[in-house]
Amino acid sequence: MTLTHIMESDVFIIGEIGQAHDGNLGVAHSYIDALADTKINAAKFQVHIAEAESSIYEPFRIPIPYLNESRMEYWKRMEFTPDQWFGLKNHCEERGLEFIATPSCLAAADLLIKLGVQKFKVGSGDTSNLLLLQHIANTGKDIILSSGMSSKQELDVTIQFLKSKNNKISLLQCTSSYPTKTDQWGLNLIQEYKDRYNIPIGFSDHSGGTVACLAAANLGAQILEFHVVFDKRIAGPDSTSSITIDQAATLAESVRLIETALKNPVNKTDNSSFSDLKDIFEKSLAINKKLSKGHYLSIKDLETKKPKGRGISVKEYEMVIGKQLNKDLDQWAFLTENDIY
Repeated sequence: MTLTHIMESDVFIIGEIGQAHDGNLGVAHSYIDALADTKINAAKFQVHIAEAESSIYEPFRIPIPYLNESRMEYWKRMEFTPDQWFGLKNHCEERGLEFIATPSCLAAADLLIKLGVQKFKVGSGDTSNLLLLQHIANTGKDIILSSGMSSKQELDVTIQFLKSKNNKISLLQCTSSYPTKTDQWGLNLIQEYKDRYNIPIGFSDHSGGTVACLAAANLGAQILEFHVVFDKRIAGPDSTSSITIDQAATLAESVRLIETALKNPVNKTDNSSFSDLKDIFEKSLAINKKLSKGHYLSIKDLETKKPKGRGISVKEYEMVIGKQLNKDLDQWAFLTENDIY
């Protein structure tokens, strides 16, 4: 599925592997196999070229326990060779997943161009990086932007810049807080961004649960992205902000149910299909005690009793109040028009 079809088709679901592989190629491939058994559309990686993107001055966002390497050394450990990236991309495609990656720098973007990716994901830290955006836009490929660290004013500049390049672009509501607290989800921004930019809008989640994405899908998010790990207890900068593979499978299945429901609105002006059921469950007027001929009916004498059509309709109960019985009636007997004057 391309971004061209996102606005009129199913929710595009991206499972973000990111650095969950911890630099281990075998683990990276294992994540692809695991995600292929869910109902998501794409597996996403991050392509890091340490010397091009970082320096000795870059601090850790979240320190990793028991490791004393620098942030730049960490990025170095996350690198794969071009051939290894080709292998990961081919593996994704063999398993029915689209390979998507976030380039960390222009050199990483060049690597992805050589891989022949169909779309680029731009991380929150580079949403205002016009040099990188220009480089990516020159490919003519689809671009998915993350809004995490950007104000609306900054997004205005970036989106206007990209619209002038004629790339197909989409924007993900994202909060750069790890894990994201409930009051930080920003679900209100999904519709606000739709109205403001008139492009496909999605949701990138760091909450560490499934509720935020489900809510976003219900609110019309056209793309969903979330981080995945095999076990949330594993050390890593995104573990607490991720969901497990099993949660991802449940989430994807739930999203598919939601999108089916949203594409099939129920018409409440016509309930003719419930006619038989209404006859069974709707009720007629009845008498709640034994009453004698000549008794004047009050509301305290009435009961409602299934099925519909055996007595006066319960909708017309007011018309019988004050009416006089023309015969004796046993307790629980239906009340008909033939019983009253």
